[in-house]
Amino acid sequence: MTVTLADILSAANTIRGRADATPMVPSVHMEQAYGHPFWLKLELAQPIGAFKLRGALNAVANLPEGTRGVTCCSTGNHGRGVAFAAREKGMRAVVCMSELVPAPKVDGIRALGADVHIHGRTQDAAFAESVRLAEEEGFAMISPFDDAHVIAGQGTIGLEMLYQRPELEALLVPLSGGGLAAGIAAAAKAIKPDIRVIGISMDRGAAMYASLQAGHPVEIEEPESLADSLGGGIGMDNRFSFPMCRDLLDDVILVSEAEVYRALQTLYYEERMVAEGACVVGIAAVESGKLDLTGPTGTILTGRNLDMRVLAQVISGRDVQLGDTHIEGHKYGT
Repeated sequence: MTVTLADILSAANTIRGRADATPMVPSVHMEQAYGHPFWLKLELAQPIGAFKLRGALNAVANLPEGTRGVTCCSTGNHGRGVAFAAREKGMRAVVCMSELVPAPKVDGIRALGADVHIHGRTQDAAFAESVRLAEEEGFAMISPFDDAHVIAGQGTIGLEMLYQRPELEALLVPLSGGGLAAGIAAAAKAIKPDIRVIGISMDRGAAMYASLQAGHPVEIEEPESLADSLGGGIGMDNRFSFPMCRDLLDDVILVSEAEVYRALQTLYYEERMVAEGACVVGIAAVESGKLDLTGPTGTILTGRNLDMRVLAQVISGRDVQLGDTHIEGHKYGT
């Protein structure tokens, strides 16, 4: 099962004027440091502060008439997108989340009028609660990544990036459940078949990477991370995002917590931007030497819904403790 360019073009029409046309700006620092133009797609400028609004709006718009409510599991941003889209439709939304999701993300979803169910310490546990709600209360369940309409919505980012900068030769895409990477890769490779699309995730708890290595979906442990939006499993019955990532991604690169920490500092001090740890994995891959730029490259700043207290620790160069995860401090520029 796959998502086509026609599906993505249809999604672009559905979300037009509400979740599209975010800016793409050059990083002078990255170009000077690594020798090639480097572009930042600012999905953090979305009304909910994250790219997930695209897929959520497209999925909710395609629900059958008479749907009484929606449910989903989320590490934060998908829940915000579904809550926003459901509120537009006057529909009840219940978002299921694990205990690992930072409180600011939970609060942001509630502020949009959705109910939040905290269930277990893994994304799989939250998913099970979402399935229960769908079965027992008749809600429509919208996967954060394994849903054709969601993937098509996220794919509109790929359309826009190549429209804005057709010279791009590589796209560095934060990789979690694979909805974003699958959609962008489907769009970009349909338009420019030789473009490289590289998924990037953290080096602990990277479910899609582990699944691609195994050749089938696998379950993984989920440690707390600066890149918390990239946490969670891909679902053992994955229909769309796993096969699409398997077939369309040119490579997958993993970055450490220390590398995400330093990339957050780079984004703040060099670009004057505040974003989630998941946003900077593309920058981290380049800074760490795990990826060499060979031509014009773009990455996606996927969201800004972060715990500002943790960011303050990173910006000031202090140690960060996230559950059992300890990240040693580092002063920027030293």
